[in-house]
Amino acid sequence: MKILCDRLCSAVALFGILFLFNHSPLEGQEVVHDTLAGRDIRRGPVDMDQLNRDNIPAGQHGDFPGIQVTALKDKAGVEAWWYAWLTGYSAATAGQGVIFFTSDDKTLRQDMVLGAATTFLGAMGQLITPVLRKDSDYPSYRDYASGEKPLSADEAAQLLKTLAAREKEGRSWKTHAIAGVVNIGSGLITWLGYKRTFMDGLENFAINTVITEAQIWTQPMKAVRDYERYCRNASSGAETMTSRRDGEWSWSIYPGGFYVRYVF
Repeated sequence: MKILCDRLCSAVALFGILFLFNHSPLEGQEVVHDTLAGRDIRRGPVDMDQLNRDNIPAGQHGDFPGIQVTALKDKAGVEAWWYAWLTGYSAATAGQGVIFFTSDDKTLRQDMVLGAATTFLGAMGQLITPVLRKDSDYPSYRDYASGEKPLSADEAAQLLKTLAAREKEGRSWKTHAIAGVVNIGSGLITWLGYKRTFMDGLENFAINTVITEAQIWTQPMKAVRDYERYCRNASSGAETMTSRRDGEWSWSIYPGGFYVRYVF
């Protein structure tokens, strides 16, 4: 029971750190109203009217002013989530590693080494699925607001599409499935590998599942909504995230049998 309480307290502490990280405003920023999303946004020294004076070709971007501001703020939101979970997983890995090397309790050491392994996988998962590719050269919102780096409307539209695809993939069934496989494996190691009780294995699986599902469902989805709005307002027939098919079914009948195939 003591071990369960310790692990639950650790999970609560991790969630608290991530909550504070995601909701802490940047210092020195002015809060103004964002007419694009109907929310307060964090502003730099440049006036909003200047940010919205974008050269958007008529008929190309529809009724969607300030797409640069929207795309860059969505980028900042996803990056804050990404860094928060990377920091949380890294801290949990280090903390559990310290407990493993300093404790003499066999059961606690088993839990800590397995927990450190799963959080290490979580950190690696963040690193191999970055928000944007390393060769991307989009400016930050602060750089764009200060005028240090420009961003055209076409580049902003492409950025918004990329962010929307990244967010949609993060909520897909494949992400849930990968996390589920890792969590099941961790539970089986606790139960069979460590020769503990079935309830110990189930407890391990349940705690890890709560953490990974929290990571998935706390991922921002604003870029998806903004891109959908952009596509609805654009007159160029841009493809939306919901209209795009995630895969394609195919089937065929041949003498002696048939096959059904789904291509991602």
